[in-house]
Amino acid sequence: MAAAQQPSAEAAAPLPPSGSGACSSSAPVPVLFCFSVFARPSSVPHNAGYEVLIQKFLSLYGDQLDMHRKFVVQLFSEEWSQYIDLPKGFLVSERCKVRLVPLQIQLTTLGNLTPSSTVFFCCDMQERFRPAIKYFGDIISVGQRLLQGARILGIPVIVTEQYPKGLGNTVQEIDLTGAKLVLPKTKFSMVLPEVETALAEIPGVRSIVLFGVETHVCIQQTALELVGRGLEVHIVADATSSRSMMDRMFALERLARTGIIVTTSEAILLQLIADKDHPKFKEIQNLIKASAPESGLLSKV
Repeated sequence: MAAAQQPSAEAAAPLPPSGSGACSSSAPVPVLFCFSVFARPSSVPHNAGYEVLIQKFLSLYGDQLDMHRKFVVQLFSEEWSQYIDLPKGFLVSERCKVRLVPLQIQLTTLGNLTPSSTVFFCCDMQERFRPAIKYFGDIISVGQRLLQGARILGIPVIVTEQYPKGLGNTVQEIDLTGAKLVLPKTKFSMVLPEVETALAEIPGVRSIVLFGVETHVCIQQTALELVGRGLEVHIVADATSSRSMMDRMFALERLARTGIIVTTSEAILLQLIADKDHPKFKEIQNLIKASAPESGLLSKV
């Protein structure tokens, strides 16, 4: 599904009380999730925000959503007796009813990549993962190729390291020269406040190329958060792995159903230059002359 659009607060009326009283801060809040002709009751944690609502819609209606459409989330207003656009910063504090509305505009640019609107995310390629992650040497090789391509094309790179005090830093084979950010984290997702600030400072960002470990944890959670913020995500299958190939396979399948693009390093680099006459074509061609490793990752995508 393309990211649902969250309107600005100015575009929505103030929210009236939506139920018969506030819920306990420790108890889940009942919410009725509506889509098309369907209405399904569920609950979310107290003070859940926009991203939680989007993920709940995906879990309830994922098989029925057209992943090539944009959507808007709306809240039922008792004051106006109709749905209004969900205000920016909305948090669920009491019983309410929300719906997901498809917009008429099709995503005609889905999958297109240009250097000026792309950022690379390198996730947790750390030394302590080396013996545990399947085909780790292969994804290091491909990850290094991607970072070289980013330097050639002037694409910003953001790197995270999961609890480096215990898990070590990024492996020495990965050259982080020129990276915009290298950040430690404990959160599984790469979407940290510093990362959001950095993205806001880069004009026209539309696409994120994401690779690293583990596919079913940090990669998956990062991708879903980015999609929830309206960004298009490309996961590089030959530069992404897990300890378990079953976890990796089902994560990639789930992400693809969500509208996230699962692709390869060579496809990414050639799409970014797009033309043999591109001034950087020869340099990119030299990077991909040797094919990416044909490891056991291939049969587990």
